[in-house]
Amino acid sequence: MSKLTEAAPPERHRHVAAQFAALIEGTTDWTAPTPVKEWQAGDIVDHLTTWPREMLGAHGVEIPEVTGERAEAFRAQTDVIQQILEDPEAAGHPLDLGPMGLVPLAGVIDGFYSSDLFMHAWDLAKATGQDVELDADSAAAMHAGLSSMGPGLQASGQFGEPVPVAEDAHPVDRLMGLIGRDPDWQRPA
Repeated sequence: MSKLTEAAPPERHRHVAAQFAALIEGTTDWTAPTPVKEWQAGDIVDHLTTWPREMLGAHGVEIPEVTGERAEAFRAQTDVIQQILEDPEAAGHPLDLGPMGLVPLAGVIDGFYSSDLFMHAWDLAKATGQDVELDADSAAAMHAGLSSMGPGLQASGQFGEPVPVAEDAHPVDRLMGLIGRDPDWQRPA
């Protein structure tokens, strides 16, 4: 197990958010195509600064709307989410996720948002020609968790059709294939 997979939600969020922020800072073309064919590079960041506020807001957790240029908006949202994770009372607040039952807010942020940052870091890096080193143990753990959803994963509408990947492929490649990304995707020349 890596240090990241063993980390508590505040530390894991801090790591993946810093990694994603560095990719935002290194992006020079927000219209670059991405491994998600419907999106451009800017759409990835816009997605990650929109849905957390909407999803958490639906459960009574207020995340202020972020404005400004993408790097600034992402930093502002990261600060708010980090403060929530570091406040034991807020982090422990239970959210009713229906069939999943009551889940502490920190678990919701960790399981949904921090995981999304992790996976979309790969998308943004590929789209913009940057390097990102994703933690292999975290990728393997996410792959195992998402695989357990079976056909429900794609039925959720959040992921593309799986791309076949060798069983012995790197864990990041296996994760990307599972969520509908071609691990060999290259940005157009």
